Amino acid sequence: MPTPSDPAVLYPEVAARGSLAAALRAEAERRPGHGGVPFRASDHQPLLHATAESLLPHRAPLEISASRHERRWSIRGTEPFQGMPLVDGGTADLAQLAAAARAWHDGTALDGIRRAAPFVHLTGRIETPDPDPALMAESEWQGLRRQAEELEYVWRDTHRALIEAAYAQPALRALYPFTSHWALRFSVTTRPDLTVVGPHLAARSDGRYGVGRSMASPDLGVFATAREAVAVAVRHLPSGLGPVRLGG
Repeated sequence: MPTPSDPAVLYPEVAARGSLAAALRAEAERRPGHGGVPFRASDHQPLLHATAESLLPHRAPLEISASRHERRWSIRGTEPFQGMPLVDGGTADLAQLAAAARAWHDGTALDGIRRAAPFVHLTGRIETPDPDPALMAESEWQGLRRQAEELEYVWRDTHRALIEAAYAQPALRALYPFTSHWALRFSVTTRPDLTVVGPHLAARSDGRYGVGRSMASPDLGVFATAREAVAVAVRHLPSGLGPVRLGG
């Protein structure tokens, strides 16, 4: 007997078409000028997963997935060099889903995709048509800044202050940033093969900021302001790092 978590129960129009890709194709073709998107069904779970190709070579296929627990679809649109998301989001509206896939396929600018389908969330990363390591580093900085701005945790303000203080320092802004357990770290190469340099910085639950040479402890000190912590991190950067390089 079907259960509420059965895809055929949650998504009857998808089940009727035989796959999420077919349902999206039919939805797109109902709207003038929206047909022709090359949706591809998952080989293993066609009712739950599909992809939509893009005309732009610097966009990977849009990943579309259905929840098993509620009627909701999610998207994830990445760049192909590192697999980092440019857009994501969730909706219960199949028409909105098809509109987002259409815009992704057509090469619509990222903010235009959100206008076409308001459920789309922009991660803050920048599209890079070529694997330019400097642009990829800047893209990650913008992604971290957007993430810090949108945090709902109690330490949002301290984490955001840390990201902004680090970004304001040219020596750190020239590096490739990433976070590990919410600690800000730096690399001289891009993903997928990071080459970590310098200390890590972390906003603490007491409102202060720790700086350490390892993740084990803030052995370089705990400071009252993000600016102080960042200044210490800059002083402990190795010399002669040079520009960011492609990793892998």
